[in-house]
Amino acid sequence: MITREVRAGSERGGRRGFVLVGRPAGGRRDETAVVGRAGMSFLDNLWRGRASEFDAGNAATNAIELTKRHQKVSLSKQNAAAGHLRVNLSWRMRTSDIGGPKRQSVLRHPFRALRPEEVQAHSQSMVNVDLDLGCLYELADGTKGVVQPLGGFLGDINEPPYMRLSGDDRFGSGSGETMYINLDHREAFRRMLVFVYIYDQTPAFDRTHAVVTLYPSNGPRIEIGLDERHPQARSCAVVMIENVKGEITVRREVRFVYGFQAELDRLYGWGLQWGRGYKSKAERS
Repeated sequence: MITREVRAGSERGGRRGFVLVGRPAGGRRDETAVVGRAGMSFLDNLWRGRASEFDAGNAATNAIELTKRHQKVSLSKQNAAAGHLRVNLSWRMRTSDIGGPKRQSVLRHPFRALRPEEVQAHSQSMVNVDLDLGCLYELADGTKGVVQPLGGFLGDINEPPYMRLSGDDRFGSGSGETMYINLDHREAFRRMLVFVYIYDQTPAFDRTHAVVTLYPSNGPRIEIGLDERHPQARSCAVVMIENVKGEITVRREVRFVYGFQAELDRLYGWGLQWGRGYKSKAERS
């Protein structure tokens, strides 16, 4: 199989990503070919001298947070391995990166805590952040592929690969980017790697708080925060969903890499072949 350069849209004014240009021998042919804390008080924030972080999720918020210490959860044991699993990516800028006020020590400046905060406009870096949600999949019959915005290959919810990306959100709005996985066809899945990627020259992971949230058909939502700072990283493997002897499990990965989808492929042994691709402005509409 020969890897070649593929362009989805024009290079001029476009954004770059990786395109799948080949697949390993065997498996069914598939047309999906484009790859690409909570409870902290106000005073505690001031004492620590930092902006508040994401709500990590707990019993009060009806959420499970996957962390380095608690990495895995079973959807089957929660009777949630059926119906549509909604996977959502949302993000916001780190306060310090959009000109937000810097917290000062209360002991050194006791009256500053009572001073109203200045209204800050979004900086130019705000509009440059563009995170994309994608998923590498391997089906039980050996078919491998990817679902992602680049190229408009959004998948299919009722036909293989039984997952569908709702669209491409450029600025991380309230709804963010969402993907649906049809677990009524769970026997057709072997493994799915949900990942987030950016385009080169975009300072995203170092300047944003991003979170991927899974909403099963039953039980609490599952949150995975991408709050580690990796200034040069361009992609992150977030979570692996696997079918192990009929049990559907969700395992936290959060592994940042400095390349694109091809590097994630090599890291997890997908065996696909990739080439450079471009996202045109038309794909944003």
